[in-house]
Parts: sequence; structure tokens; C-alpha cells
Amino acid sequence: MKICKHQQWHILILAALLGLLYFYVRKDPTALSGELWGISALHWYIITLLSPIIHQIYVLLCWRYELHYKGLSRWWGKSGFKLYKIGFAILILSRPTTITLLAIANRNTLEIAPEMTYALSGILILPAIYLFYSVKTYFGMDRAFGIDHFHPEEYKNKPFVKQGIFKYTSNGMYIFGFFILWIPGLLFLSKAALLLALFNHVYIWVHYYFTELPDMKAIYNNHGQNVPNSK
Repeated sequence: MKICKHQQWHILILAALLGLLYFYVRKDPTALSGELWGISALHWYIITLLSPIIHQIYVLLCWRYELHYKGLSRWWGKSGFKLYKIGFAILILSRPTTITLLAIANRNTLEIAPEMTYALSGILILPAIYLFYSVKTYFGMDRAFGIDHFHPEEYKNKPFVKQGIFKYTSNGMYIFGFFILWIPGLLFLSKAALLLALFNHVYIWVHYYFTELPDMKAIYNNHGQNVPNSK
């Protein structure tokens, strides 16, 4: 089934990542200490961990169902992409939201000078801001959402974006955009939030290699084009 192509690797790597997380938090009792609003850091940790997993599975199913079967368009017509974007927006925003709540619940578990984490946060946010500016200005928000899966014939000949941050990398969102997720853990000195920021940053590359890149080859390379910018 085309929807599941390469997803055995997705499952295997995800299982390995979850195993590593499990062994780390079992070894460090402070990693999940604390609470927020009467909810333990453990429960915030689980919610925060589910956020990227649900998000990436959602994108996988929507992209592949639409690209190969026009499934969303057959169900909702021209509203298919808009409805998909609403779900995408909710899920992508859930990542920084849940990781911030986890950081607050698990605050002050990292023994490091706050001045150092504040400085590092400032360093991380600068390329992230430039990335989001570049996406909005040169790449286009709809393309970042994956509109090419909905209109492959229209987008197959779109030129490679080489402006803004994309002059330096075609994977700007995955490299620099995810710096945002490290900041709550740094500001609140939270081990758990930093751990899941690392998970998010590694796990997005599973999406890239086993979902997005194969899809880009199907949309662009089959028409003699180079694979365009990823997110």
C-alpha cells in the first residue's frame, strides 16, 4: 500500500527512540520530577511525547492519501486542503505549547547557570526567526504545509527556492525551525523538556527520510525535476 511505503523504518526508529527515552528517565529520577496545575511532570511528558508522534502520523496519512488517491479532495473538494491545514496548524502548535508546559512542570531540574541558558536561547532564536521570515517571504506558507501533495501537476515545475535561509540549506525548517523547541527547556532549566526537544529534532528527520523525501521524488523526479526544498 502506497500510504505505508517506507514506514517500517519509521516504526523501527520510533521504537528505538522511545526505548532510549525510557531507559534515560528510569536512570535519572529527577528527569520527571515536578508538577503543574496538579498534573505531574510524568503526565505532561507523555502528552508532550504524543504531540509529535500524532502530528507526523497525521501528515503522513493526509499527504499520502491525497497524493496517491486524491482522498481528501474527493471527500471535501476544494476545502480538503483548508481542512488539512487546520489540523496541521493545531498539531504543529501543540509541540511548543506542550513542551513549554512540561518545562514549567519540570523546572529547575537542570543544574546549569541560568545566564548560560539565556545566552544559548538567544543564539537559537535568531536563525529560527530568520527561517520563519524566509518561509513566509520566499517559500510560501501553503507550500510549507504541503500543498504540492494536493496539486502535484501545478507544483512539479516550481523552481528551487534559493533565497533567504534557503541559500544555505534546503532543510531550513528541520534544522533551524526546531530550535524553538529547545528554548522552553533552557529558560526553565528542565531536563524533561530538553530531552523531548532532542526527540522532536531527531524524530522530524524520520519524517523527512521516510515520508517527505519519497513523496518529493514522486512529485518532482518523475517529471525530470530535482527534488525541491524540504520544509
